[in-house]
Amino acid sequence: MNEHTLSLRLERVAAHVPGGARLADIGSDHGYLPVALMRRGAIAAAVAGEVALTPFHAAERTVRENGQALYISVRLASGLAAIEWEDRITAISICGMGGETIRDILDSGKARLSGHERLILQPNGGEQPLRQWLMENGYRILCEELLRENRFDYEIIVAERTGPVIYTAEQLYFGPLQMQGRSPVFLAKWQRLLRHKQKTLNHFARARQTLPEGKVQAIAQQVRWITELLA
Repeated sequence: MNEHTLSLRLERVAAHVPGGARLADIGSDHGYLPVALMRRGAIAAAVAGEVALTPFHAAERTVRENGQALYISVRLASGLAAIEWEDRITAISICGMGGETIRDILDSGKARLSGHERLILQPNGGEQPLRQWLMENGYRILCEELLRENRFDYEIIVAERTGPVIYTAEQLYFGPLQMQGRSPVFLAKWQRLLRHKQKTLNHFARARQTLPEGKVQAIAQQVRWITELLA
């Protein structure tokens, strides 16, 4: 993968960035996503934010070597602290982190959000708490996508702030639009997870040590939800 050829996962993220957007790519790593979009003429400007020095320097190099330094600002900063008001950001992408980490980045950086940005989020697990944050902060989920790449399941969640929105506990767990669409990739994912969770419950039943009742009940509840979903 490079700025010329994005991974399937990042290509799908790129597809949800509105044309002509001013993009903030948080945790940009090598800066491949904003550089690829700028090379294609798909966005107007970008900020590539990185909290660690090594990827920060890698992103600087990618931007410089592609002649994009006038249009892409690479910044060493934690989360949304990379964004300044004068950037006039209209889309924010945060990819390749746990859902709880993405949630915490959004929550701690709320003061940097105008409320008019499109959020394009690609969590590596932890989707449920991320959806919970979106709901609690008035963000409606506009699109959800699930893809499988290199034997891993990746979810993409696209949201915009619209005002109050309510999702059920099951919708927060599975994804409201994923539940409606019931794609083959989605059903296959939950078939795999059902087998895994059933094995976990069986292991708990055989375990000699006392386990927290809440943990056992939570997994049992998930098994019921998944069984109903697949019925």
